[in-house]
Amino acid sequence: MKIFRNLTIATWFGVLLLSQAVHIPGWAQSSDTTKHGEFYGAIQTTHPDWFKESFLDFEEDIAEAAAEGKRLVLYFHQDGCPYCNVLVEDNFKNPDILRFMQDNFDLVAINMWGDREVVQVGGQAFTEKTLAAALSVNFTPTLLFFSEDREIVFRLDGYRPPDEFTHILNYVAEKKEREYSYAEYLAMVSESDAITPLGQPGWPVLELFDLSQTGARPLAVLFEEPDCEACQLLHEKTFRDEGAAPILNQFDLVRYNRWSEDQVIRPDGTASTIRQWARDLDLGYTPAIVLYGAGGQQVIVLDAMFKTFHTLGALEYVASGAYQHQPSFQRYLSERADLIRESGQDVDIWRY
Repeated sequence: MKIFRNLTIATWFGVLLLSQAVHIPGWAQSSDTTKHGEFYGAIQTTHPDWFKESFLDFEEDIAEAAAEGKRLVLYFHQDGCPYCNVLVEDNFKNPDILRFMQDNFDLVAINMWGDREVVQVGGQAFTEKTLAAALSVNFTPTLLFFSEDREIVFRLDGYRPPDEFTHILNYVAEKKEREYSYAEYLAMVSESDAITPLGQPGWPVLELFDLSQTGARPLAVLFEEPDCEACQLLHEKTFRDEGAAPILNQFDLVRYNRWSEDQVIRPDGTASTIRQWARDLDLGYTPAIVLYGAGGQQVIVLDAMFKTFHTLGALEYVASGAYQHQPSFQRYLSERADLIRESGQDVDIWRY
């Protein structure tokens, strides 16, 4: 693994620090004499040569893909992104996934901080970075799957492991979006038992089924399922990290089995089953975390694999109210990591 030393994380993201300070519980501003912490976990990725060499006119790309019986995928990435690296190394180098991708999709790579000119569907010109901002790309990798009719039929915000990634590829390649949502498709192919109770989490959560009365504090809704290894990591690793408690203590935290038929009243007052709520959100990964600001506004959804730094960063982004003045979650993470390092502590974005 390549480690970037003595560089700010803002350089890694390819953006300048914003002037607005970010408050991080447990970390104080350091003096100029304090030794900065190290930054670990960034991994450079070499993209495979089967990615499409595109002139970045997406209507042309869609038409060319359709002529070959394929669909276009836009893949937003950034330098040093370890989630992008595992997508390329674990997913795209899997022989079955590689063959399926090449047979069914044309994939075009977009640097979310890049300056190349692109022509979006509809003919409007952007740079790569202004297109990423216009599309609210908050995570890398982000993959947008287009239909022959130039519509985005599936959006994947973040990394999914090979088995789950294969479900997405099948869903889009078989054009199942014409029949049902991805959440409905996932329910058909999933072996999860809605009756099996969830195991005891490693962090206390509330048993609330009427969330319309919350809103005085930020709200985190966890959608999980039985026998979920990633859910166990969330509770036993991320939520027990030394920096987690000051952030989690600011939230009302509730936890549901995503397949449950139990009734719930959502923060907006809508009544449904938990299963239907997960379907309406089109959740495809467990644990999924839906974060609401004080007042009940849905702010951000974590519906992919995220390790400790990004998960706690998303929680702090909401708890601090930073989302109200900083629309870019990636830029917020840049500031957050630099403040931690300025306090003399190391940042490792690729650990639990």
